[in-house]
Amino acid sequence: MKVVIPDLVSNSYFPAIAAVEMGFFKEEGLDAELELIYPVQKCYEALRDGKADFVGGSSHSAPTAFPEWKGVKFLGALAQNTYWFLIMRADLNVKRGDVAAVKGKRIGAAPLIDIGLIEMLKEYGIDPKRDNVQIAPPPMPANPAGVSFGVNAAKAMEEGKIDGFWANGMGAEVAVKRGLGTLVFDARRGDGPAPIKGYTFGVLATRSDLVEKEPEKAAAAVRALIKTQKALEADPKRATKVGEKWFPAFEASLIATLIERDLPYYDPAISKGVFDSMCKFVQTVGLTKGVGKYEDVVATQYSDLWKA
Repeated sequence: MKVVIPDLVSNSYFPAIAAVEMGFFKEEGLDAELELIYPVQKCYEALRDGKADFVGGSSHSAPTAFPEWKGVKFLGALAQNTYWFLIMRADLNVKRGDVAAVKGKRIGAAPLIDIGLIEMLKEYGIDPKRDNVQIAPPPMPANPAGVSFGVNAAKAMEEGKIDGFWANGMGAEVAVKRGLGTLVFDARRGDGPAPIKGYTFGVLATRSDLVEKEPEKAAAAVRALIKTQKALEADPKRATKVGEKWFPAFEASLIATLIERDLPYYDPAISKGVFDSMCKFVQTVGLTKGVGKYEDVVATQYSDLWKA
């Protein structure tokens, strides 16, 4: 079976990566392999087209390949809350919370991640067009395989190609540790207005037909995810060995710290409130016309496993 991830060198979807690499998929009887497919909508397209069995990705992106949520199933949360950070170039001396500093600046953001930045700015009364906030992906290498968007954004900022970026925790940590940037906004930990942390969450997703035809495999994937979260909670340092296989050396040295920081959000349950908040965001940004029905999209038949 194939698990596809839009960003491997990151903590955003790490429980899905670790579930394969730490052997928990295999322990549950699933012979799984990882593949990087960038950007995230192509992960969901691979899932839709039967080229992948599971996606570890952003929940809000699923309708790009499954219009109006039809045909996708959420098995469990990789972690709770929106997981994006706003980082600004260090020499700009931007203080935490000073979101208005983006005015007139070039901000790197990946496709389908940029919409979260735009909505966040609206919460602060900032209009990217009116306020000349230039939002676009920074240049990616010719061969993006194994490249983290966030880490690449930090490099682009170092090279003066952008003034800041909106990306994952690994990119943020690299920029801060290397003195390249300062942390301005952390969505997961409650910076800014309350709705922002409900824009998205990391999810383990599959197709509805897989759940219907092979429910034991879907249940096995849920158990593997939960075992992974618990194993990392018991010993975050286990993340380092996984990182050493997939990450460059510096990023591998950071992953255990990032995972330990994320542990309070390691809860596989997808509540109706969390799902509805995400759906409202998806509808607001125009990815869907309506909102998803919780019981249709979320695999509630595995809710007892979430509580285990």
